Amino acid sequence: EYSVYILTNYHNTVLYTGVTNNLHRRVLEHRSGKGSAFTARYHLTKLVYFETSSDITAAISREKQIKAGSRQKKIELINSINPEWKDLYDEYFRD
Repeated sequence: EYSVYILTNYHNTVLYTGVTNNLHRRVLEHRSGKGSAFTARYHLTKLVYFETSSDITAAISREKQIKAGSRQKKIELINSINPEWKDLYDEYFRD
């Protein structure tokens, strides 16, 4: 299973879109500062959106589609499933 996801920071001011084959592990990497230089620099640790696919080609295509969209399109996408911008990691992965 592949996931396309969007992370943001505490103030919801910066958005990052990524793709992974293990969302739980990848978010932990971002949170520990090992995800990417961009996410580390802007403290992007809050998972506010994700969708899954069984096809890596489709997931990568979807990631590119989201990245190519405007900030407003990303905000609308997040609001469609997470209008309160809660950290979905806590809901889906916390023990």
